[in-house]
Amino acid sequence: MTLEIDILNPKAKKLLKDLEDLELISIRKQSKDGFMSVVKRIRTKAAKYPITLEEITQEVEEVRMKRYGLKK
Repeated sequence: MTLEIDILNPKAKKLLKDLEDLELISIRKQSKDGFMSVVKRIRTKAAKYPITLEEITQEVEEVRMKRYGLKK
């Protein structure tokens, strides 16, 4: 699970760092380019679950049939 937290008190940052040192949480800095971060995440998922051209074609044809009321 990922959470985005705004730290209001510097003491909270130390507590989070201590939790990271205990390997209870992982802290990573958010990239300045949010779009590229999303692209990278999508590409990582796509690499884990590759889809073939045939699967893409089948999905497109199914959507077209539903949209235009066509039957096979």
